[in-house]
Amino acid sequence: MAEFNRASLEELLKKRFFFAPSFSAYGGVAGLYDYGPPGCALQANILDLWRKHFVLEEDMLEVDCTIMTPHDVLETSGHVEKFTDWMVRDSQSGEIFRADHLIENVLETRLEGDKKAKSTDTLSATASKNNTKTKKGGAVPVLLDSATKAEYEEILAKIDNYTGPELGEIIKKHNIKNPETGGDLTDPVEFNLMFESSIGPTGSLKGYLRPETAQGQFLNFKKLLEFNNDKMPFASASIGRSFRNEISPRSGLLRVREFVMAEIEHFVDPLSKDHPRFDEVKDIKLRLLDSSIQSEGKTEPKELTIGKAVEEKIVDNQTLGYFLARIQLFLTKLGINPQRLRFRQHMSNEMAHYACDCWDAEIQSSYGWIECVGCADRSAFDLTVHSNRTGEKLVVRESLPEPRVYEKTVLDINKRIFGPRFRQNAKTLESYLLGLSEAELEKLKSDIESNGGKATVNLPNGNSYEVGSDFLTIGRQTFTEHVREYIPNVIEPSFGIGRILYSLIEHVYWTREGDEQRAVLSFPPRVAPFKCLLVPLSNNAAFAPLVRDISSRLRKLNIPIKVDDSSNSIGRRYSRNDELGTPFAITIDFQSTNDGTVTLRERDSTKQIREPVDVILDIVKELVEENTTWKNVMEKYTTFVRQELD
Repeated sequence: MAEFNRASLEELLKKRFFFAPSFSAYGGVAGLYDYGPPGCALQANILDLWRKHFVLEEDMLEVDCTIMTPHDVLETSGHVEKFTDWMVRDSQSGEIFRADHLIENVLETRLEGDKKAKSTDTLSATASKNNTKTKKGGAVPVLLDSATKAEYEEILAKIDNYTGPELGEIIKKHNIKNPETGGDLTDPVEFNLMFESSIGPTGSLKGYLRPETAQGQFLNFKKLLEFNNDKMPFASASIGRSFRNEISPRSGLLRVREFVMAEIEHFVDPLSKDHPRFDEVKDIKLRLLDSSIQSEGKTEPKELTIGKAVEEKIVDNQTLGYFLARIQLFLTKLGINPQRLRFRQHMSNEMAHYACDCWDAEIQSSYGWIECVGCADRSAFDLTVHSNRTGEKLVVRESLPEPRVYEKTVLDINKRIFGPRFRQNAKTLESYLLGLSEAELEKLKSDIESNGGKATVNLPNGNSYEVGSDFLTIGRQTFTEHVREYIPNVIEPSFGIGRILYSLIEHVYWTREGDEQRAVLSFPPRVAPFKCLLVPLSNNAAFAPLVRDISSRLRKLNIPIKVDDSSNSIGRRYSRNDELGTPFAITIDFQSTNDGTVTLRERDSTKQIREPVDVILDIVKELVEENTTWKNVMEKYTTFVRQELD
């Protein structure tokens, strides 16, 4: 098998119209792509498998929510303030880069230059501390000293954990510039990734194109709980388009501005995050790159069972671990190479504002390790903030077998004084105070007592108010509870379908030995865009009745087919459809018109069998549904030898 060549693959994908840049006749727009027929079919098959693997097998509740999202919703969720990346600008040309990606690219190029330098005798062995010699298209091979190389590798291992100012320091310290022009870079600044819009003709209602499908699921929680007969735990699921205004999209489908997501929100009791089906997956081995490994500047994952990982608290809980294992099973079903799949735990600075633990399923491609699935324990953040903002109780109520007696710190407001004192601000302040946790109330009480009966409260909107003991009473009270009321926690697996699709294509791409022009995409039958090729030996009219009959019968079996009756040779036609990833081909020749037999060819091995049409159709159905394998077929039927002529 020839060495992987990304340029050749990209040419194939363009030629076979898997996908292409949008609006190319007008010069195109970075980060926007159109899918052609095989790309659409491949994406649909991936989503079909996703639905079967998760929605059907896990009995999830699927919803389809609106793309346009009001400002208030995303302000409450934290996206308006925190959904940002750090960008830098070439101070001469004005070209913009995402800071962490630029640092990654430059340091990886320098490390590659170090490897090239060690493999040649043409360069001096004198080490260059920062290895800043570059040329357009790559690095001039220059040796690095061991300390600099180790520092580069540590930075790359921790790249997702740096703040904006820290990224700026790395850029300055290691003399990182625009790789193309050598131009100096500005300090990193934050950029919000959401597409802003307005709703309605006046433009007064501000909105955004959603950056994720999650918020619609959270806001429908109450309806979903009722639909599920108030039973916990349960999961919702959603497939749809999301939008992120990427700073500098450069890596094809891996970084785009409009994409399909498939997301799950698994609602669970915060006091019990065990999963009833965990025993089914506990022995599955995963390659885990946890935060402790990364903090040491290392990138080699350790392999252990998910049961052991949960037991040792590397993974926080059973439900999170269950979904990590199910994600791996899904990706390997698609055809992802398990040796090029790992799960990387988010480090502290990198953790999303809502998460208490988060892992990314990363797939290795020619672009490096790419996050394709995120799996986060979002705690109770989303339901809590939306409940506080709207006043709607997004809670679960469960009758207790025995009454529960407990103490709780509570706040009591004397509204006779409170209302007149704060007037138009009273409602906002009251809502904030009533949303404080017990720990926050205890701190407020302590501040009031230690400051002569008064304390200052700072609201998220930036306003400050002085409150006091003359109208606030904070203390412990005893409660008897017959019905337990709680806000669920959420475990969220989130799938970037385009990234998975592209990574899968790289993993199944290869060329035939001795002929790099004969490319093959070895998709598993379940996800291949077309399952079967129907090939008449020539355009002779004698073949037409059989072509019509077999194609009709295949379609009635719900098997997507492609008929190739062009004038090209049989070998060329086989080869063309190998590039589309079509796993099987039925060939009709003159013998077929005499005895009703046809040949069946398998894509990867190119081996064939010859049997009556009815037998071949039954075999194809079993192969496409993956109820049997080509190996089993070859053990049962005699190999038919036909030379594939170009």
